[in-house]
Amino acid sequence: MNRYRKWVMCIFMLVCVSLSIAFGAGQVQAAKLPKLKVKGTQLVNAKGKAVQLKGVSTHGLSWYPEYVNQKAFTYMKKNWKINTVRLAMYTSEYNGYCVGSAANRKALEKRIDQGVQYATKAGMYVIIDWHILSDGNPRTYEKKAAAFFKKMAARYKNHTNVLYEICNEPNGGTTWGTIRTYAKKVIRAIRSKDKDAVILVGTPTWSQDVDLAAENPLKGYKNVMYTLHFYAGTHGDYLREKARAALKAGLPLFVSEFGISDASGNGSLNTKEGNKWMAFLKKNTISYVAWNLSNKSESSALLKSSVKKTTGWKHSELSAWGMWFVKKTTGK
Repeated sequence: MNRYRKWVMCIFMLVCVSLSIAFGAGQVQAAKLPKLKVKGTQLVNAKGKAVQLKGVSTHGLSWYPEYVNQKAFTYMKKNWKINTVRLAMYTSEYNGYCVGSAANRKALEKRIDQGVQYATKAGMYVIIDWHILSDGNPRTYEKKAAAFFKKMAARYKNHTNVLYEICNEPNGGTTWGTIRTYAKKVIRAIRSKDKDAVILVGTPTWSQDVDLAAENPLKGYKNVMYTLHFYAGTHGDYLREKARAALKAGLPLFVSEFGISDASGNGSLNTKEGNKWMAFLKKNTISYVAWNLSNKSESSALLKSSVKKTTGWKHSELSAWGMWFVKKTTGK
């Protein structure tokens, strides 16, 4: 009997050591999530079956860090039926990665690491988003972007649930040719450490001109998708036509940010147009991520501005947009 107990204890200790290796050093492994790849215009799993990610984006990590917590991510996975979180790291705005201090950059990287771990533990995919906005042209901080993503790819190369969004919304007249040049450099930096992770590339005019990207897509790289952003209060069928043209040309699309307010992130909600967009995404199995998880006093925030809780939100504590979105993801 004593020998049996010793044998059981030995096995238990070996398992504990194995788990400590797998989950130690801040690197929680996402072994249970299928590794994704791009096939044609579709995001698919290892068996080639089309996958539709459904998620929520944080607001700026420097501005609303409190929502990056384990309870919030686990709650949204269970109660909102989402499977993805996008970590929006601004580059140029207040306390942005490229304009803040070295200490600020370190804090942002730590917050991303926490976000990846929380999403992994919750059983969700996670998008690391290089959130350009006022900088407009992604080449403004190209060297910093390449160095950042090389570091992230080295850190998370063994995660099956991490995706990289390398330029949120190119704007200010930035051409597809310029974005394409930037993308090739950053993709090479990622691929030097991670050969397979899915990479999301922004498109001109706040990630709307996917038809232009379709005319001259990136060559020689696998598992690359192109981002389409829309806000139903501003963007209607003319933008869906751009998307249809891109899909017809064989361009894989990913809606890494959307809402049903106007494009400013504020204004009235257009649920009628929002329903049309959701039907379009479902028909074409296009993944989507909603903007944004915060209580900011604007209509694109998923929570009411009066709500201070950072998890466990009641239905009545969601904004009108939040209620609409959760109804879409849960069917309730």
